[in-house]
Amino acid sequence: MPKKKTTSQLVQHATEMPLSVIEQAQHELQQSRVSWFRASRRTSFFITFYLCGFVLFTLLSLFVYIYPVDGIDILITREFQENRTPWLITTMTAISYLGYQPILFGLMILATALIFWLVRLRLEALLVIALSVVSSLLNVLIKLLVARPRPSTHLVDVFRQATGASFPSGHVMSYLAYFGILFSFGVILLKRDRWWHFLVLTIPALFVILVGPSRIYLGAHWASDVLGAYLLGSLLLGLTLWLYLTLRKRGILAQQRAPLSTPNQQATNQHTTAIAEAEREKRIAKIDTVQRTETARANKGTE
Repeated sequence: MPKKKTTSQLVQHATEMPLSVIEQAQHELQQSRVSWFRASRRTSFFITFYLCGFVLFTLLSLFVYIYPVDGIDILITREFQENRTPWLITTMTAISYLGYQPILFGLMILATALIFWLVRLRLEALLVIALSVVSSLLNVLIKLLVARPRPSTHLVDVFRQATGASFPSGHVMSYLAYFGILFSFGVILLKRDRWWHFLVLTIPALFVILVGPSRIYLGAHWASDVLGAYLLGSLLLGLTLWLYLTLRKRGILAQQRAPLSTPNQQATNQHTTAIAEAEREKRIAKIDTVQRTETARANKGTE
């Protein structure tokens, strides 16, 4: 009859399993990372690219404040809404779904930060949360300042009714804050030599690219709302990456690059240890045999 495991053994087994998974994830990520010199160059490129949108966003903000409803915005929305097939409406609604679920979206952000923390990307984990919080607060502030009305049903079709001011798009800013920083970290840190690297880059990129058109198509925002959100979100992302580069250079929350062993290496190490232990026991046994022989000879000599 098999022997039942004690409670302590069950607890130990339950805690060892997630630790093993975390260690494997840490090793996989460490093997995938590029050198810090290359990562810093990529970060500098993103900072320059994102900050270029600041001037454009300022000009666009002034424009929509002076002209709340513009003929170009109406024309663009009507062009987007020419195709009204059910599958396209469903697709556009699905892309915007997370923006309508703040609790679920918030849990996703916290879960992502937790995963980053467990794989020793601690500075990155904090920045994922910080950027989303700052982006949401800034979006609310600018909406109060500009106070632009949303598209109305007598101008365009509104497939999904939304409340509050229109400029800039909250969906676009929140998606750019979360998915944009994931995409940026993927480009900056990873070598792109594994299949999951491309998932880390492709999925966030698709959400960032498609959320803007989805907001226009659904009649929730004007095209200039979406453009303004992309520009402002890019500015925040650029500032976040600049802060990231500065803190990394100073070693703040730097990853401990201790060597991690793979399961095969661990098995090899255990095998080597077992062989060494067996050799040591053989030497001890041999020494013990020699000592007994010498003692027996000495006893015979005294007799």
